[in-house]
Amino acid sequence: MTSELTNRQVKILKAVVEEYISTAEPVASEAIERKYSVGVSPATIRSELVKLTEAGYLRQPHTSAGRIPSSVGLKFYIDRIMEEKRLAVTEEVSAKESVWDCRADQDKLLREAVRFLASKTHTLAISATDNGEIYHSGYANILEMPEFYDIDVAHELLALLDQTQKIHELFLDGPWSNQPVNIVLGEELNLPYFQTVGMILVPFHFSNNVNGSLGVVGSVRLNYSQVIPVVKYMSHLLEEISQSW
Repeated sequence: MTSELTNRQVKILKAVVEEYISTAEPVASEAIERKYSVGVSPATIRSELVKLTEAGYLRQPHTSAGRIPSSVGLKFYIDRIMEEKRLAVTEEVSAKESVWDCRADQDKLLREAVRFLASKTHTLAISATDNGEIYHSGYANILEMPEFYDIDVAHELLALLDQTQKIHELFLDGPWSNQPVNIVLGEELNLPYFQTVGMILVPFHFSNNVNGSLGVVGSVRLNYSQVIPVVKYMSHLLEEISQSW
């Protein structure tokens, strides 16, 4: 069970999440005190870390004294602490240019969209449509993330790309599929070895009545404040382009 957090606990949770996203390592109280302006001593930080762990926002890997955010903690951070970065005009122009020459062909459009998304976000980008098509790009990107140095994790994720039905279940039929932006974290996927995997999925609806979802897959440490706006913009751009069909 979770409970309402104090302002101090919010600051400490924010520090843990952002440090974990940056380093991929469990976060100790000394690192928080040294690098983040939370205004309290390491002893007080340690006490608050214990409370946040007991409340379900943090986890403590058994081999470390540091903490990492749980799915609950990450969702709290994304929904209530994080500020999305605004895309620069140059980034919007770059996105449009990447797909503009393919605007009359749905198949080519989606192929270029996932290619751009993978390159821009340094993740594995995937799109699935309700007429059975699946597109993906950026396989090498996931191998640069420490979580996927584990061969079992990398194998399971890459094997998923061959399971058309499973991808459609995740991208189109999941309990989260009716939300404007869907953050799906490893513990929610109920798949072996996926505890450290995170997904950002944004649905789209084309004017020709084709529905689908565009998303990225990577570590749970995705830089959500930067990646979410890119996925949202590309999804909305695809919908806008489809109006000319």
